[in-house]
Amino acid sequence: MDGFTAWLLQHATDQGSTGDLARRAAADPGWPEGPDRLQTFTDHLERGGATRTALQDLTDAWIRYASR
Repeated sequence: MDGFTAWLLQHATDQGSTGDLARRAAADPGWPEGPDRLQTFTDHLERGGATRTALQDLTDAWIRYASR
């Protein structure tokens, strides 16, 4: 596994919103492994009824991932 999901799962022990998102992804058997686009993960969270805050947390994590 590589890309955003692999990067995110490395943060599963972090405190804060990125860690929370990482733990949610780790516990979600349907979490997408790709394609490696923000919209892929946004669509997945929206299908699951994610809150606006959760979607913003995803966007913030994506920005961190993309700027590495």
